Amino acid sequence: MSQEEMVKEAVEEAKAKAAKEAGEAEGKTAEEGAVDAVEEAAGTEGAVDAVEEAGEADEESEAGEENPEADEGLKEKAEGKSKGKGFFGKKNKKDKKDEKIEELTDRLTRQMAEFDNFRKRTDKEKSQMYEIGAKDVIEKILPVVDNFERGLAAVSEEEKTHPFMEGMEKIYKHLMTTLEEIGVKPIEAAGQEFNPDFHNAVMHVEDENLGENIVAEELQKGYMYRDHVVRHSMVKVAN
Repeated sequence: MSQEEMVKEAVEEAKAKAAKEAGEAEGKTAEEGAVDAVEEAAGTEGAVDAVEEAGEADEESEAGEENPEADEGLKEKAEGKSKGKGFFGKKNKKDKKDEKIEELTDRLTRQMAEFDNFRKRTDKEKSQMYEIGAKDVIEKILPVVDNFERGLAAVSEEEKTHPFMEGMEKIYKHLMTTLEEIGVKPIEAAGQEFNPDFHNAVMHVEDENLGENIVAEELQKGYMYRDHVVRHSMVKVAN
């Protein structure tokens, strides 16, 4: 059976089915019912066009007009529409799939960037919280260091050789070494130019041996934790 005969038979069957289901109640002819039935079964406009053109070609053949080129053109047109649109919408499904992949990829990229920013911000906040907590602890330890230094300075040279005083000296050195290991260091003051970022001037003296605005004496030692001042040095400044 040739292709034209197969198409013709399909059209006749579709016409009969449409005429039976639609009837005259809907006011449709058998030909219109056949077109609707084929369009519903195929699901694309390309199938309807192919069937209609096949019917026209069949009518021309019955009238005695043979045109092989027209038949070949009809076949190519039907195949082209079928490939272009697809009876089952394969191309449309593929396009939707690609769009969904692009959407999900873009969403994932944005979420990864947001998470990276959140992680950096969290790490910075944790570091700041740690430094604030460490500074608070160091501020409470510094008065203990001051008392150690005052006590050791009040000991006479003869008493320094006593085992008890030697033990106290070792404890003080151990404490200072531990503070230095965690980033705590004293601020240099005596003999340095006064700097309000590190020094707190509580007295001014006249001293010709020192230049103007030079720290003459350190009254209380100041300390820094890493790059931050924990306590300013209390100093006496020469005019």
